[in-house]
Amino acid sequence: MGAGAAAASLPFMNIGSALGGEKRPNFVFILTDDQRYDAMSCAGHPFLYTPNMDRIAKEGARFTNAFVTTSLCSPSRASFLTGQYAHCHGVKDNKTPLSDDVTTFPQLLQKAGYDTAFIGKWHMGSQEGPRPGFNHWVSFKGQGPYFDPLFNINGENRKVNGYMTDLLTKYAVDWLKEPRQSPFCLYLSHKAVHGPFTPAVRHSKLFSDAVIPRPKTMDDTLEGRPEWFRLGMEPGHDSKRALTGPEGYELFIREYNRTLVAVDEGVGRVLAALDDLGVPDSTVVVFAGDNGYFQGEHGRLDKRTMHEESIRIPLVMRYPGLIRPGSLIDGMMLNIDIGPTFLDLAGVSIPGAMQGRSVRPLLRGRRSEWRTDFLYEYFLDPGFTRTPTTRGVRTDRWKYAEYPEIDDLSELYDLKNDSMELRNLIDDPGAAGPLADMRARLQRLLKDTRCGVASR
Repeated sequence: MGAGAAAASLPFMNIGSALGGEKRPNFVFILTDDQRYDAMSCAGHPFLYTPNMDRIAKEGARFTNAFVTTSLCSPSRASFLTGQYAHCHGVKDNKTPLSDDVTTFPQLLQKAGYDTAFIGKWHMGSQEGPRPGFNHWVSFKGQGPYFDPLFNINGENRKVNGYMTDLLTKYAVDWLKEPRQSPFCLYLSHKAVHGPFTPAVRHSKLFSDAVIPRPKTMDDTLEGRPEWFRLGMEPGHDSKRALTGPEGYELFIREYNRTLVAVDEGVGRVLAALDDLGVPDSTVVVFAGDNGYFQGEHGRLDKRTMHEESIRIPLVMRYPGLIRPGSLIDGMMLNIDIGPTFLDLAGVSIPGAMQGRSVRPLLRGRRSEWRTDFLYEYFLDPGFTRTPTTRGVRTDRWKYAEYPEIDDLSELYDLKNDSMELRNLIDDPGAAGPLADMRARLQRLLKDTRCGVASR
């Protein structure tokens, strides 16, 4: 699953001199919506070209095994902000707001003297106005449109003409260029590439000649899988027509990737702004997606389940002088690790309520000090009842998922020998040992991730 070279090259450089006596770093965090882990050219995409996402990886590190703890937009976004699992921060679906009583890492950076900004998609309930922890706020209600959005800018609503991705990038760059004496933290949260995929007009003809490969598992018979999974997606799912024939599928994939190109251009503009300000060496830049996305694998679209296409995300990180350029890091990094990492690098204490960990050991190449498994959870969404409440465990080799609220098969996969998750070993006598181990791990993780208990 991961890059074998990662353990051989130590990406962390001169940690003592890099932080000692220097100013606290700035932070730029860029988040996309529904971007798959492999939707970058540096991750091997067959035709999508993302030179600016690639630049972050080339000048820093790419995490080849980055995951979300809940594969759904709002819960995952709350986990990035809070460093907590959904069962603790309370955002278990796309309709629940994040309580002001839950501490976020921008709040802590703000208290430590950072100038902070949130620009983009908040998407937790109907929240649209300024949230605690941000000196500057540009957002919108819910999903928002791709064109001519109504923004809430520091508490005032303003209709702005243009393409959403470009507008968010402009607001971000303008804010970065404002004069300031303190370090800054920019949280740029894109609407793209959420469906219905809508590229910028200038990109509407891209990839017209690209050969669109079909997933090897698109025609999976689903034998031996739980009944709920065999039923497929919700009836009338907006994107289900993409699986009905080659033309629909190919257009679906082209539009998805066309919509991502403006995001990559925006990343380039942000990096150029940091260069112009003369702060690239003192700025931590992280680019990530909020969850994975099926593109026909197992006959599915969307996300939510515990399959690799759903839970794996793109994640690249640059901090010159601290991360060796071109590093590949294969340790399992989670969305809940971003907050603790930023706080650690800023010299701010990580609260005990945060369940993620600073990525510092992985940056040092110390896999022995890192996690060997993690908990996945998903809570039944009343609007998407075919995906049940899920809890499970993933290790480097094994994956176990169970469905505590329904009477159905659990799942066990040997990712080493079955990376496409085609053979459920739950009833295989030869897998009894790994099954017992994974169930024990699940019970331990459920205990270790109780709210208020830091699992670091």
